[in-house]
Amino acid sequence: MTHIYSVQGMTCNGCRSSVEQKLSDVDGITKVTVDLASETAEVVMNHHIETATLQAALPEKFSITAKKSQTISSENGSNFNKASQVESLSKFQQLKPLFLIFGFIVLLVTAKNYGSWSVDSFMLDFMGVFFLTFSLFKFFDLNGFAQSFKMYDPLAKTFPAYGTIYPFIEVVLGVLFLARVEVPVLLVITIIILVITTIGVTQSLLSKKTIQCACLGTVLKLPMTQATFIENAIMIIMAIILIIKYNI
Repeated sequence: MTHIYSVQGMTCNGCRSSVEQKLSDVDGITKVTVDLASETAEVVMNHHIETATLQAALPEKFSITAKKSQTISSENGSNFNKASQVESLSKFQQLKPLFLIFGFIVLLVTAKNYGSWSVDSFMLDFMGVFFLTFSLFKFFDLNGFAQSFKMYDPLAKTFPAYGTIYPFIEVVLGVLFLARVEVPVLLVITIIILVITTIGVTQSLLSKKTIQCACLGTVLKLPMTQATFIENAIMIIMAIILIIKYNI
């Protein structure tokens, strides 16, 4: 059952992320998509939930009212399959920026290592450029990133300030990886922070709740998908391989 609501009081991506998080936490809701420009929220629920219940879940600065509702019948198999195909295509299109950025990082690092190829050097440069590139997008809307990040990262949920300082941690890691400063320590830190985040990503994927991935901040709206898990897994595997080589 899908309901469309009007949400008033949102002024930035941080507000949008906050509304998505609060509504997603309501029992019976499986998916929340909030559009800041149109000030609407599309809410998928297992059973009817009163608007008053949704309002109670939101901070006082936001007001929510029902606009229209749409119920998708499970008996209509063909329409459901078509909708699933459209949704899959939409997710692929939304993830296109992530794939492009990832590809450009590979090209940049490959060019840097051309002529003096070394797997270890490639992985260290990749991790450095990766952290710097992904941190850049987070700085465009630092508060919005922090709000989105705490929706799935366990440490950011417990200590909200962690979401604010996380982009700075990525900058430091990126610079030091490229400068080859205290590499063994950097690898251990990388594994710790990415394992924590990956745990949250895995929990979000298993719960099947649709939330925004904060890996590229809030400037690019990326859905939380298996691609996010794979992205973190690649970095963790690289760090583990390098740790073994450094005999830590």
